Amino acid sequence: MSKTVSGTVFVVDDNIDTDQIIPAEYLTLVPSKPDEYEKLGSYAMIGLPDRYGKFVAEGEMKTKYPIIIAGENFGCGSSREHAPISLGASGVKAVVAQSYARIFFRNSTATGELYPWESEERLCDRFKTGHEVTIDFVQNQITNHTLGETFTLKSLGEVGPVIDAGGLFAYARLTGMIPTR
Repeated sequence: MSKTVSGTVFVVDDNIDTDQIIPAEYLTLVPSKPDEYEKLGSYAMIGLPDRYGKFVAEGEMKTKYPIIIAGENFGCGSSREHAPISLGASGVKAVVAQSYARIFFRNSTATGELYPWESEERLCDRFKTGHEVTIDFVQNQITNHTLGETFTLKSLGEVGPVIDAGGLFAYARLTGMIPTR
C-alpha cells in the first residue's frame, strides 16, 4: 500500500526564513497547549510578503494548502522550532523544497510535524499556488495533476520513520531507546 499526501500547493521561492514562517511576536504561544497550538497554526506564514497571498484565510485556523513547494534554503534564520510546529498546526503535511536550512529540517524531524522532502528539480518555478498534487512516499515522487507531470524527490531516508512516529521522542519510545512512561 502506497502512502500519499494529496492536495493543493502553496508556492514560495528562495530563502523563506523563520520570521516569515512565524514572526517572533507569536513565539509566546505554547504549542503543548491545544488552544495555543491551534492559534499558532492560524499565524503560519503570516510574515510573507503580500505577493504570495494569504496562506491561512482571514478568520480561519487552518490553511487549505497541505503542501508547500519552495526553492532553496527554506526555513533559514533562527533555530525556532515554532516554525515547523506552526506549519503542522496549520494543516501542512509536507514541504517540498529544493533545499533546507539544516536547523529547519532537523526541527521538522524532531517535532514530527511535517515531512521535509527535497526535490531533484527547481519545482517552485514550475508549480503555481493552487495546483493539485500528490506525493507518493514509496515511489519518492510528486505528481502535479494540473500540469500532468511527475517529478522525482530525494528519499526521506531515516527521518521518515521518525516523523511517522510523531517526532524524535515518540520514535525513541516506540523503538525502545528510552523507556515509556
